[in-house]
Amino acid sequence: MEESIQKAPTHIAILSSIGMGHLIRHLDFQPKFLITLIIPTDEYIQKPRTHIAILSSLGMGHLISLIQFSKRLLDFQPNFLITLIIPTDEIVVQIHDNMMRSLPAVRDTLRLLNQSNSHPVSILVVDLFGPPAIDLAREFNISPYMFFSTNGMFLSLVLHMPKIDKMFTCDFRDSFEPIKLPGIIPLYGKDLVDSAQDRKSEAYKILLQTFDEYKALDGIFVNSFMGLESSAFRALKEIEGFKVPIYPIGPITQYDKKTEINRPDCLKWLDEQPFGSTLFVSFGSGGTLSQEQLNELAFGLELSGQRFLWVIRTPNEKIRNAAFFSVQTTKRYPLEFLPKGFLERTKGKGLVIPSWAPQNEVLNHGSIGGFLTHCGWNSVLESMVNGIPLIAWPLYAEQKMNSVLLTDDLKVAFRVNMNEDGIVEREEIAKLGKKLIEGEEGEELRKKMKYFKDSAAEALTENGSSFKSLVEVASKWINC
Repeated sequence: MEESIQKAPTHIAILSSIGMGHLIRHLDFQPKFLITLIIPTDEYIQKPRTHIAILSSLGMGHLISLIQFSKRLLDFQPNFLITLIIPTDEIVVQIHDNMMRSLPAVRDTLRLLNQSNSHPVSILVVDLFGPPAIDLAREFNISPYMFFSTNGMFLSLVLHMPKIDKMFTCDFRDSFEPIKLPGIIPLYGKDLVDSAQDRKSEAYKILLQTFDEYKALDGIFVNSFMGLESSAFRALKEIEGFKVPIYPIGPITQYDKKTEINRPDCLKWLDEQPFGSTLFVSFGSGGTLSQEQLNELAFGLELSGQRFLWVIRTPNEKIRNAAFFSVQTTKRYPLEFLPKGFLERTKGKGLVIPSWAPQNEVLNHGSIGGFLTHCGWNSVLESMVNGIPLIAWPLYAEQKMNSVLLTDDLKVAFRVNMNEDGIVEREEIAKLGKKLIEGEEGEELRKKMKYFKDSAAEALTENGSSFKSLVEVASKWINC
């Protein structure tokens, strides 16, 4: 049996929008599967360098082929037609439109793969923006699955959205009535995903149609685990009119290839800090602050008296997810936007680095005692597997929902308060930073986070819930 599987591996195509989570990092494909990664992209959104780096780091190059669509002529594959989209402030709409415009090329790709490959594609895995391709999968007799890179809470909102829409007449941001989803802590309209805030927007229309699209799937992977959201996952099985199997397979987190050679300076700096003494500050791969807010953050960190490692990006006055775009509005170095004298005054106590840090390695470092985060789900899980308590500072997408889960339900985070202008003031930042690193309440959060760290590790063991979910699906795929 093993020999026959190796001769005829199941061929899986993964259709990834820019910003897809990290399915490949965790699935142990080995020789039982062949993988083709298909990435529609354009020059306005970050190129998928991370996908390529991840595949290389896993040593799976001989199993995985990459097809990347791009505006650049040198990147074109023969017979593929791609239409470049115009950037908008709504990243959801932009990525969705990019996927829609790429469907003819996706169809050609699947056709060519099935014609030229001795192992035709039998599984198509899409991400949150991939449902438009489900019909293509059915057209080629391919079984469609989804990797839902966030949590069970957000999936529950998506699947209940048609019902919720009928319960309200005003925009959710204007409602003070709690939204009660089965197995989920009550949510308020202002905390819902950005695409739900304006009922007249194109993003809202996309959100509303997802329930019917998801019904056509053969399964949904969720990057969470039973020990974290057991009530949510039990309730998801009971949704009327929705019989698609849901597989919690998390936590899937960033893969860092650790090496002592060319070790980043920020890790060397952390080596010199006392155990549990340092606050890590980062707003993920997409988060940006205004100049005013950046100033308040700087003064707040200084006022707190705590050690800190801060990943800073060039400020943007209007777009909170501006770092998603590769087009730069300024060529100025990010550190130039700091308040005058800040670096000198905090020298030795804090370290500010531009644009990027090896986040998982940072969070795994013994000197880190807390994480000020935008509450992107990947960042949440990375903090969880390392047992690091949080200061929740949500910016966009579903991050406000995540912050509610973290602060009100799991109780592993403090949430920032904003003034009437939407600014988190320096006194608030200083207070929370000191409370998290030094205070008794911060220690309570740390104990609770330790529980979820252990639960996350258990989920990935041979007898764990996430491992069993993967085994269940892999068994189905091997026989495709």
